[in-house]
Amino acid sequence: MRSLSDIVEEYDFLDGDERYRLLIELGRELEAMPDALKTDATLVRGCSAAVWVYPTGDAGKLHFLADSNAAITKGIVALVIAAVQDRPAAEVADLDITGALEPFDLKNQLSSNRTQGVPNMIALVKEHAARIAAG
Repeated sequence: MRSLSDIVEEYDFLDGDERYRLLIELGRELEAMPDALKTDATLVRGCSAAVWVYPTGDAGKLHFLADSNAAITKGIVALVIAAVQDRPAAEVADLDITGALEPFDLKNQLSSNRTQGVPNMIALVKEHAARIAAG
């Protein structure tokens, strides 16, 4: 998975339609999430599309699997995951993920129904991280 800083750098050079294509591409690059992990417990509430986020690894190196049934939404969750992937759980729990995503200006780039679930994606990632960090 690309680093968030690499994605920001590429995103800055693109305009509207190209940015959509980049989000779709990021979604396609997500590590495959087995269907067995797509459960009610891993479902992100409040998203217009179905989104699942599942933590693996341990407190020292948290790794997330994620998926969505909508291409743009899958790209958005890929951005969220890029901000936190393979970091210590305590660091993820304290990370300002919203701030890390500010360069993408998602609220102005995408329709409100595509971005309404972003805070819920971030909250679920942080909840998982806090729980794992606490042991």
